[in-house]
Amino acid sequence: MESSFFLVDHLSISFGGIKALQDISFTMNKGEIFSVIGPNGAGKTTLFNCISGLYKPDQGNIQFKGNSIENKKPDTIARMGIARTFQNIELFSHMNTMENIMLGRHIHMKTGIFKGMFLWGKRSFAGKEEILHREKVEEIIEFLELENVRDKFVGALPYGTQKLIELGRALALEPDLLLLDEPCAGMNSEEKQDMIFWIKDIQDELGISILLIEHDMKMVMDISTRVMVINFGKQVTLGIPEEVQQNKEVLKAYIGEEN
Repeated sequence: MESSFFLVDHLSISFGGIKALQDISFTMNKGEIFSVIGPNGAGKTTLFNCISGLYKPDQGNIQFKGNSIENKKPDTIARMGIARTFQNIELFSHMNTMENIMLGRHIHMKTGIFKGMFLWGKRSFAGKEEILHREKVEEIIEFLELENVRDKFVGALPYGTQKLIELGRALALEPDLLLLDEPCAGMNSEEKQDMIFWIKDIQDELGISILLIEHDMKMVMDISTRVMVINFGKQVTLGIPEEVQQNKEVLKAYIGEEN
């Protein structure tokens, strides 16, 4: 039997007696945009933290391309091909766009990113490696159309551009699975439309599978292959967007909620 591209199996985790996730299970197919939605505090980011190795689940298993990621550290999981962005921008404001995205190459660098900077010399191994990684970053900058800000300090750039740079840094890891934690949070309508465009392009042109958390219900329903709804740490429903939108439990969970 062929293993799933990505599998979460009966995942549970508690904090101080509060059950943050209870028996969550789902599979993802390669090439999907699979979205997880739910009210604030439903457990969405906790799920991402379990997948990326920041939290250790109490029960359950997570498998990626047939391999368990249980008890693996975040950097090991990243090397396996899983990258993520965060709700809050985590860029280095005193560094430029190129340098911030370059940090995403660290898992692929044998000499280390800072050693490569100082052991510069085109004929040295570190120098050659640096050139190759910079070429990869240039491809990402071109793909995301960030050429006009490549040498600018990110702290002075618009919020939407910073979110795009953070996305670029995640792409620099060359993931097979990209976890996007509220990529449109805090954006205006124009910035949201741009981000939707890039997410679709990442799926279509780069062939990267996407696991998405987002509060913008319309966006989720427009771009998702399938949607899972969780509330109070439990799965409410899972299905194609059209089915999920009609589910009475989903409507009940979202009464009075901005999503």
